Amino acid sequence: MSILGKILGGIFKREPEAPAAQPDPAPTAATAPQPAPPVTAGAATSPQPEPVDVAGILDFMNDQRDQKLNWRTSIVDLMKLIGLESSLAERKELAQELNYPGDTSDTASMNIWLHKQVLQKIVDNGGQLPRDMTP
Repeated sequence: MSILGKILGGIFKREPEAPAAQPDPAPTAATAPQPAPPVTAGAATSPQPEPVDVAGILDFMNDQRDQKLNWRTSIVDLMKLIGLESSLAERKELAQELNYPGDTSDTASMNIWLHKQVLQKIVDNGGQLPRDMTP
């Protein structure tokens, strides 16, 4: 699983998606699939999930710790809070996953960029953040 996937999973408490099922052998006449009924204009689409109060979740997790972490501004602390390794190697791997355009040896700039990108991915996946944190 990707580091971003682990971060999102740690916040949203989602299990990793199961691998796609292997296709069945070619259908025979007895098992041939029937055509699906037509979709009508009034048909419901998949419901939108309720927004998740990410700040509430992470603040609660932080309240349970002896050492308080500044997850709101630090990618290192965000990763630690979720229980992930926050080493430079892990952050460089995350930067690669997210296509960081800068020099990964400039860790301060990379960390700021990573934090903003991760917050955006959280929002993109249904997370709700306070306005002052919105990327």
